[in-house]
Amino acid sequence: MVPLSVLDLSPVVQGGNATQSLQASRALAHAAERLGYRRYWLAEHHNMAGIASAATAVALAYAGEGTSTIRLGSGGVMLPNHAPLIIAEQFGTLEAIYPGRIDLGVGRAPGTDQLTARALRRNLAGGVDNFPQDVLELMAFLKDPQPGQQIRAVPGSGSNVPVWILGSSLYGAQLAAALGLPFAFASHFAPQMLDQAVAIYRDRFEPSEFGEAPRVMLGMGLVAADSDEEAHFLFSSVQQAFLNMHRGQPGLLPPPREDTDGSLAAATAAPGSPLSKAVVGGPETVRAGLQAFIAEHRPDEVIISAQIFDQAKRIRSLEIAAEARDALAGVAD
Repeated sequence: MVPLSVLDLSPVVQGGNATQSLQASRALAHAAERLGYRRYWLAEHHNMAGIASAATAVALAYAGEGTSTIRLGSGGVMLPNHAPLIIAEQFGTLEAIYPGRIDLGVGRAPGTDQLTARALRRNLAGGVDNFPQDVLELMAFLKDPQPGQQIRAVPGSGSNVPVWILGSSLYGAQLAAALGLPFAFASHFAPQMLDQAVAIYRDRFEPSEFGEAPRVMLGMGLVAADSDEEAHFLFSSVQQAFLNMHRGQPGLLPPPREDTDGSLAAATAAPGSPLSKAVVGGPETVRAGLQAFIAEHRPDEVIISAQIFDQAKRIRSLEIAAEARDALAGVAD
């Protein structure tokens, strides 16, 4: 069966705060490990009141406390915001804390608006245009040091932390293929170019020291509950958050509400819309949706994202998805 992983945005809910969100993320990482998920990744965003994982490496170090087997990583670090040496040091430090369990997913989007991007970097010189060079520089800092190398990441040098290219367009697919790196596509919010991006990556992949064959991880929005009705109710929090962001009014994750007039479904369920690939429902619906998604797109791994207002419901969603994974594995056997 295709492995499942977890992508967390450490959502700050209405009535909550960042402390509670980071504590909830830590509990989610523990639940994911207990349920047999392969990876737990956190995403970098800035100047967003509803997301607590801006300092991604710091949040990841905390979330991973008490885990022992699950891989921990970024989904991802937005590399144009940082000097490659800093990221090599941060993830080299994480590798020293959690040996053999760290992933470094990198993307070229700022993860914020342009004004905030300028505040992060002081100027936008280079920026996304330097992304391929920044990736190469980052990987060089993570490799074994070369004779005469004057600048090293300490910790980080020689850690060989695996680097993933993240993307929501064709650009990341092309770069990952050219460098022979694994590729994660953000189909959980940008499904429009999913098939084309994956085809380009697989067709153009160049074997490298990082892998002999292409490796694709696909994002999936997944909200599971004990019934279809409950799942759709919980999903309304995500729908409201996407609509608020589209209107230029991002904020805290709202509590779920009944979609009495159908406006939430109408605004977010159209083909190609950000949430059109989401799987929402009870155990049977989730199993069927997961099976159909895997059959259609043939990923090597699926990373699920579920921003659910209630923490207990969020963990229950992971449990149901894991049960669906195990059921499909049993059918495959």
